Amino acid sequence: MRLRRRRQDAGGEDPDGGAQRPSCGPAQPAEREEKGPGRYAFLPWLLMGLGAFSNTIQGKSGDPWLAGVGLLAFNSLYVTVVFSAFNPRRRDTRFPLGALAALTAVTFAIALGFGGEWFLFFPLLSLASGTVRALRGKALGIWLIVLSGTAGVLSGWWDDDPWNSVSIGYGTFLSGMVTATVLSLFDTIHELRATRQELARSAVEKERLRFSRDLHDLLGHTLSVVVVKAEAVRRLAPRNLDAALAQAADIEAVGRQALTEIREAVSGYREGSLATELDRARSAMDGAGIEPVVRHAGPPLPPQAEALLGWVVREGVTNAVRHSGATRCEIEVHVDADRARLTITDDGHGPVSSGASDAPPGTVPGPVGGTGLKGLTERLAAAGGTLRSGPDGRRGFRVTAELPVGAADLAETEEWAR
Repeated sequence: MRLRRRRQDAGGEDPDGGAQRPSCGPAQPAEREEKGPGRYAFLPWLLMGLGAFSNTIQGKSGDPWLAGVGLLAFNSLYVTVVFSAFNPRRRDTRFPLGALAALTAVTFAIALGFGGEWFLFFPLLSLASGTVRALRGKALGIWLIVLSGTAGVLSGWWDDDPWNSVSIGYGTFLSGMVTATVLSLFDTIHELRATRQELARSAVEKERLRFSRDLHDLLGHTLSVVVVKAEAVRRLAPRNLDAALAQAADIEAVGRQALTEIREAVSGYREGSLATELDRARSAMDGAGIEPVVRHAGPPLPPQAEALLGWVVREGVTNAVRHSGATRCEIEVHVDADRARLTITDDGHGPVSSGASDAPPGTVPGPVGGTGLKGLTERLAAAGGTLRSGPDGRRGFRVTAELPVGAADLAETEEWAR
């Protein structure tokens, strides 16, 4: 009993049968989906043939056996057309058209053979025609005009009643047109619903990609700084305790800042500051034994542009600290009237492949053009900017980012920078 109760509380399957609802809250109602009329919705319309059936039973339609065969043939072909038109395997094939052609021949035969109430089978023929997908559009309009005109003329010729002729012709045209319109409307609704779901999935995937890039940039840089400063603490502790404590204090500050940034990134409201990133870059490179040289010239940048260039500084310095083996790194920011240019140049060997054997000792191997640089390239491209990275002459590695600073060019930058 205890085991069974635990399974029920955990939302598992009841041993006596039936899946139990999870106990974490009330079940949410599923979105109601209107599927539109199905094939069985068109069967009651066959009751329009009750007059012909009554005449057959009473012997008012000539040969009752021949009339019964005509009724059976019409009803069978009508059901065949409608069911095949709603069958996913057959509705786009020639089978419904073939069955409709046979139904048309039977309809003309029994209407001309028996007359009177039998002309009501023309609206039923039109109704079945409206369910056939191959006749949608212009082809259906032409077919209904020809069919309704022929039915009206034949009805008027049979009993010389103009009003009966008009009613048969109008009913024939209206039956097929309304059926096709309603089914087309529901098909369009289904397509719109599928498109909406696809757009929703695309938006979710885009948000996941953005969030994964943010976490990569945040954690990659922060953990690199923490590792570098922890190594500095280990080296300085035996001979300079005060310097080691200063590095440990930096580790604490970086960790607290990283927690704050991660919380803000999860909320989707984090905005980077270029000046803050430059200060962090100096601290990280000092801890790694790399001489930092920072030059910043030009007017202040918009917040969105600063956020993007701050990501570039973060990623470029992280790569320099982890992979380059450099002793000097220069960061230059130049801003003019309509464009900002950021250049990060080191004198190391640049990123190396994971299997490279010529990397200096103590260097952490990393891929050339890794996930961070690819993500930054896409971000800057979305804002109308560019990002180039590669060797800087015979020695060293350079990352160059260019970004428009005009408001019109940064329409989408804010979304990517969050």
